[in-house]
Amino acid sequence: MANIPIWPGSSSFFPGVTPFGFYDNDYQFQVDADKVAKFCSLRLGYPIENVELQDINFYTAFEQAVTVYGNELYAYKLRDNYLSLEGASTSSVLNNAVITPNMSNIIRISEQYGTEAGSGGNLNWYSGSVILTGSVQEYDLNVWATQNGISSSNLEIKRVFYEGTPPSSTYFYGGAIGLATGYLNALGGAPGFTGYGYNYLVTPLSFNIGALQQAEMGRDILLSAYSFEIHNNKLRIYPMPTDGDTGTRYWFQYILKNERLSNSIVNNGTVSNLANAKFNNPTYTQINSIGRSWIFEYTLALAKEMLGYVRNKYSQIPIPGADIQLNGDSLLTSANETKNALIERLRTYFDETSREKLLERRKNESDHAQSELNKVPMTIYIG
Repeated sequence: MANIPIWPGSSSFFPGVTPFGFYDNDYQFQVDADKVAKFCSLRLGYPIENVELQDINFYTAFEQAVTVYGNELYAYKLRDNYLSLEGASTSSVLNNAVITPNMSNIIRISEQYGTEAGSGGNLNWYSGSVILTGSVQEYDLNVWATQNGISSSNLEIKRVFYEGTPPSSTYFYGGAIGLATGYLNALGGAPGFTGYGYNYLVTPLSFNIGALQQAEMGRDILLSAYSFEIHNNKLRIYPMPTDGDTGTRYWFQYILKNERLSNSIVNNGTVSNLANAKFNNPTYTQINSIGRSWIFEYTLALAKEMLGYVRNKYSQIPIPGADIQLNGDSLLTSANETKNALIERLRTYFDETSREKLLERRKNESDHAQSELNKVPMTIYIG
């Protein structure tokens, strides 16, 4: 049988003995390392029972426990704030940052609607024009795109500038308060209007609004309507252009479809996923007593797990006339149950302190306080 090293009863930590050395130069970690080793060995039965572990095993478990605590803490913090962090610089260390919720990403997500509505967004709109020809009513904008070095499949028309002159510009002087009745007479009288000579008649704004609506409706009904149809980038305009329209430029705005995708992808050293948000390992000295208590318990569970593996390796020790059965399986079962329970407890604790839960608790406190205040007798002041 192999000679199994057992815990000698004491240890002396020095930097370099842990596998990764994440916290070896942290003074408080150095102080606690030997205390944790003693704590775990006593909880595992020493000195009544031999503990088949060495100081480096306890130090390894201690380092892993601190790292797991930091991972759970920062994973919770990242879940709670990711919408505000996406797009931030990856060079910023976020461990001790106070992250204020912002609308940056919500606005970025909603920009696509502004693009489609023509009221903003993250997509460029371009201008183009075709030259009208008398008696030609339909114009193929795919041909225009090919002539201008644009793939017709990449062209999407967003706006067509084919609108008649507003009636208000005909019947009203820009910036005037009242109705330019003299101008109406010069036009021979608009539908529903009566002239008052060459002068201005100051009228209520409601009258002007009604007059404007009447003029616009009269023009829509009695005069030629300006309109268009566009199908598969083929533009048909109404009324049909006349010879007098020949040579006139007819303007429109368009986007390039491939820019919808290219403009939505940003790769410039910013946080783009959960993996590149810069959370480093925690600083052990800054972990409070609540966190350290959890770390000590998790270290014990890891040490118990290691001891279970060791004892399963040497599950039976022969002695004269019998064999000693070691408890490796029970240690492993207990260790796994303890680790799972500790992780679940930590996650529940973090969830209860999430922004959503804290705001909900604040609301409940406010509601209860208001309920109590409503029970206070209201005095009547007589002056």
